[in-house]
Amino acid sequence: MVSIKDVAKEAGVAISTVSKVLNNYPNVSENTRSKVMEVVDRLGFVPNAVAASLSSKKMGRVALLIKLNLETEASDEISMQYISGAVHRAKELQLDIITVFASMIEDMTVEEVTNYFESQGIKGIIVYGLTTKDKVVHKLIKSEHFKMVVIDAPMTGNSTSCVSVDNVQAQYDVAKKTITENKCKKVLYISGDENGYVTAQRLEGIKKLCAEKKLKLTVRSGKFSELKAREITMKYAKNHHCVVCASDLMAIGAMKALIDMDIFRPVCGFDGIILMGYVGKQMNTVKQDFVKISEEALDELNRLMQGEPGREVILPHTLVRMKYEDIIK
Repeated sequence: MVSIKDVAKEAGVAISTVSKVLNNYPNVSENTRSKVMEVVDRLGFVPNAVAASLSSKKMGRVALLIKLNLETEASDEISMQYISGAVHRAKELQLDIITVFASMIEDMTVEEVTNYFESQGIKGIIVYGLTTKDKVVHKLIKSEHFKMVVIDAPMTGNSTSCVSVDNVQAQYDVAKKTITENKCKKVLYISGDENGYVTAQRLEGIKKLCAEKKLKLTVRSGKFSELKAREITMKYAKNHHCVVCASDLMAIGAMKALIDMDIFRPVCGFDGIILMGYVGKQMNTVKQDFVKISEEALDELNRLMQGEPGREVILPHTLVRMKYEDIIK
C-alpha cells in the first residue's frame, strides 16, 4: 500500500506539504500542488479515509490532548470530567472529537506530531496538563499550525487561547478561610509539581496571604503526590498550625498522616474532587467545575476555528467542604 511518506519522497517535498495539498490548504504554490497531485495519481495513493470523509463534510475535527497521572492508583477523576464536558459540548457544536494521551506522542518531533494530527483531519487541539517540560507541545503551539486551547497554562496568541480559574486568588481564598477559622500562625504549604504552571500561581497566592497576615510560611514540594504529601506532613506538621495543600489528593495524604500521628491540624485542598467526600473530615477546598472548564474550552476552540484571535478566559471558583451525603446524591 502506498503511504503519504512514499508520495512525499517521490515528489521531493515534506510529508506536511503533501498533507496540505490533499487538504486544500491555500498557502501552497500551484507548481508544488501540481507536482504532488501528479505523484498521487501515478502511484495511486488513497488518503486517510476518515480524514477525507471529514474534509468532504466540512466538519471540524478536534483532539483532546490529555496527560494522565500514571504515578497514582487513584482514579483520574479530573481527566474523566474533562472528557465528559468536551464530548457533551462537541456534540452540541457538531464537532468530531478524538482523545489522544500525551504518552502517545512524547517521543515524537514537532514535525511528526503535526503529521500525526494532520493525517486524522485535526483542525484544533485542547491541551490538558501542560507543563514547562513539554517542549514539543510548546513548539506546536508556537507554530500556530493548529488552533489550540490550553487549560491552566497562561499563554495566548493569534491561534491560542487559555482557560482556567484564577489560581492565585483561589489558593489565597481557601487558605485564608482555613487559617482564619483556626487562628493559625505557622503554615505548612505543600506545593505541586515544580514544572506545572498552576504550581507557581498557587504558590503566589499563599505567599501573598502569609505576607499580608504576617504568618510564618514553610513551603515543601509535594509534586501533586498523595504519598509525598503524607511524608512531608509526618515530618513537618507537628511544628505548624495547619497544612495547606495545592491539590485535594495531597490534602488526603496529609490528613491520613495526621490521623496516624494522632494529632489534629486543619487541612485544606484544591480541586473539589469527589474522593474528598469519602475522607470524612470535611476539609475546605477549591471547587473547580472541570466539566464546565472543558465545555468552555470547546467553545473557545470553535471561536478560534472561525477566525477569531486567542484570548484568556477566567472561570469562577467556589469554596466548599466536600460531604459524603452530597456526593452520593
